[in-house]
Amino acid sequence: MNKYIEILQRHMVENPPNYGSDAHSILEMLFSYYHECNNNDTDAVKAAFENLYQRMHGMPLWEMDRIVDAVCTLCREHEKAGFVKGVKVGIQLEQEII
Repeated sequence: MNKYIEILQRHMVENPPNYGSDAHSILEMLFSYYHECNNNDTDAVKAAFENLYQRMHGMPLWEMDRIVDAVCTLCREHEKAGFVKGVKVGIQLEQEII
């Protein structure tokens, strides 16, 4: 079994997987697909974005876009980190139960 694992590890090093442009691991790839299929903002998230737009009232559109893009990137990275950590904690919990 160890020899088989070594062969697989060598293969992964020689042929790195392509997880897509938004991911560097299988967990991040899973998050990307999950987020794409389940992008349901809560009322709190919608209210926070409405507050953001109210505060940007009167700004030039290009400046608003720059700010919203940065906020959305920050939110997505935070959500992705939570998703990945949650899966890892779930795996650890499952291992402790066994």
